[in-house]
Amino acid sequence: METTEIRIDYHRKVKRVLREVSKAVIGQDYMIERLLIGLFTNGHILLEGVPGLAKTLTVSTLAKALDLKFQRLQFTPDLLPADLVGTMIYNQKEGDFQVKKGPIFANLILADEVNRAPAKVQSALLESMQEKQVTIGDTTYELDRPFLVLATQNPVEHEGTYPLPEAQVDRFMMKVYVSYLTKELELEVMRRMSNMNFRAEIRPVLRREDIFGIRDEINKVTISESLEKYIIELVSATRHPLDYGLKTEAQYIQYGVSTRACIDLNLASKALAFLDERNYVLPEDIKEVTRDVFNHRIALNYEAEAEGITTIQIVDNILKNVPINN
Repeated sequence: METTEIRIDYHRKVKRVLREVSKAVIGQDYMIERLLIGLFTNGHILLEGVPGLAKTLTVSTLAKALDLKFQRLQFTPDLLPADLVGTMIYNQKEGDFQVKKGPIFANLILADEVNRAPAKVQSALLESMQEKQVTIGDTTYELDRPFLVLATQNPVEHEGTYPLPEAQVDRFMMKVYVSYLTKELELEVMRRMSNMNFRAEIRPVLRREDIFGIRDEINKVTISESLEKYIIELVSATRHPLDYGLKTEAQYIQYGVSTRACIDLNLASKALAFLDERNYVLPEDIKEVTRDVFNHRIALNYEAEAEGITTIQIVDNILKNVPINN
C-alpha cells in the first residue's frame, strides 16, 4: 500500500474514533482532540475543570474506542504506592514471595483526581510516566507500550489535596482546561442523559499497530527551520521576557518553561497538522497548542496571584509579541 493510501486510511480511522466517542460525549471536541494528540505522540495529558464536565466519561469512552487495556484509578488521600504499582505477596503453599502487579500495568491509565494522592504515590506514578517502568521489591518491570496517563484534577476544592510536584507536572505534555458547554449543547446533553434507558455502545476502532503507525506518520510531518526557531523564541520569551519587550509579564513570571516544553510543542504541532490531514506544520498549529503546552510550566510569583494574573494571559501576550522570522 502506498504511503498516501496508508495515511488516508489512518485519517479515516481517526474520524471513526471521533464518531464513536460522540455517541456518549457531546461538545468536548477540544478535549478529545488534545487526548488524541497525547496518544499519538506518547505524551501524558492533565485535564483540569470543575466536576461534571465529562472529563472521566470522555477518557473512559475514548478507551473503549481503542483496542487497548484500560484502568481507571480513583486517587484518594489514603492511597498507597502498592495500590498503584503492586506488591510482593507471600505464598504459603509455595513458601516464597510472588509479585502481584497493580493496575498501573495497562496501556491507558485514567488517574482520576490525581492531586488527592500523597507524595509517595505521586513518586511511584512519576517513575511510571517518565521511565515507562515500575519497581516492585528489587525488580524493575517494563510497562506495556503504548503507555499513557490521562489525569484529571479539580481546581475548585482544595481540601484533602496535595499539590503535584513540579517535576511531575512537567512530565505532562499538556494541561487542558475543560470549560462549560454552550447552552445549546448543554440542552442536548440534558435531553440525552435524562433518558435512563440511554446506553452508548462504543466499538473499538484503533488497534495497537494503528497507533504506532500513526506515530510513524507524525514523524514524517515536516516543520520548517523558521518554525523550529519560532518555537525556541517562544520558549525563550518565558525565561527572558524583557528581551522581547514584555515588561509587564516580567513582573509576574518566576521562572519559564523547561526544555521539555519545546520538544512537546514541536510534537504537538506536528500531531495537530496530521489531524488536519496535512504533512507540514503551519504557524497556526504552533500557536493553537502553545497554551496547553506552556500553561502548567510557567511559574508565576505571588504578585501575579494577588492581581489575578493567569498563565493563559501570559502565554497569549507572548504569542502576540514574539514574531516569526523567516
